[in-house]
Amino acid sequence: MTSMRALRQNSTNGPEDLHLITDASVPAPGPGEILLKVTAAGVNFADVMQTRGTYEGGPEAPYVAGFEAAGEVVALGEGVTTPAVGDHVVGTGGGAFAEYMVMSASGAVPVPGGWSDEQAIGLILNWVTALAALKPLGRLAAGETVLVQAAAGGVGQAVVRLAKHYGATVIGAASPGKHDSVRAQGADRVIAYGEETGEVDLVLESVGGAAFSAGLAAAKRVTGRVVVYGVAGGEVAITNRDLNFRHQIHVIGLHLGVLIEHAPAIFAELMDELRALIAAGVCVPGTPTVYDLADGPKALAELEARATSGKLVLRP
Repeated sequence: MTSMRALRQNSTNGPEDLHLITDASVPAPGPGEILLKVTAAGVNFADVMQTRGTYEGGPEAPYVAGFEAAGEVVALGEGVTTPAVGDHVVGTGGGAFAEYMVMSASGAVPVPGGWSDEQAIGLILNWVTALAALKPLGRLAAGETVLVQAAAGGVGQAVVRLAKHYGATVIGAASPGKHDSVRAQGADRVIAYGEETGEVDLVLESVGGAAFSAGLAAAKRVTGRVVVYGVAGGEVAITNRDLNFRHQIHVIGLHLGVLIEHAPAIFAELMDELRALIAAGVCVPGTPTVYDLADGPKALAELEARATSGKLVLRP
């Protein structure tokens, strides 16, 4: 096969300019890469940002959208010995909203035994981001209190489950219609954005805007930590004056792609911990909301409108 179905973003006008095409070229894996027959592609807020040209370092239109997928390995690039053809893996790479995509062999993780490809979506981007934010960066200790912004999202739900596993008291912030889904993950308290929390030890922040400011105010003076891994609600600034006079706290930035590139030893430790969490039944198969590939623009628009909960998946 030389051509395939794919979703192409033609401009920076948002999800409305994401269109299904049937004549996209099937990519060829380069050295160190694999070719994946995509069975499930993950939808992330970064995809929304890319459609509007606001994701730093993102592709320039026109491009085949998406960067997270699971599926079957169908070809190997030069030098690749694992995974093998026929294996099912999950990982990241450009052009995931398509029938085929290439990704780095070293970053491809086997789909756990007994899990479907759809259930494995989010294993890297959501669970490993959550784990990195809580442990090596957030330095969570048992008995501490964690405020999770966007607790109903893919990363947020993973954070809630993990923080409870590690012995924390968890406060989840979410839109009112999503509170039940946050409680279902084990949150001790569920609040609306901006609601008073009292002092907390750790804030997991991906919303931005007023929620970012609320998180800064909630973090304990001197020892409180705020880990920032998203800007879904818009940019907001914090100054050296703020840190000196108003918010004497630790503000920590997290981007999983940068962590993988610049701290591979930490990423390896995170993967070891993730495997242990899967074996212990803490990290469980996902229950994503599944859309057909052609409905990708709708999925992104609903995500942008905060009308969704949990993980969203496109099925080619």
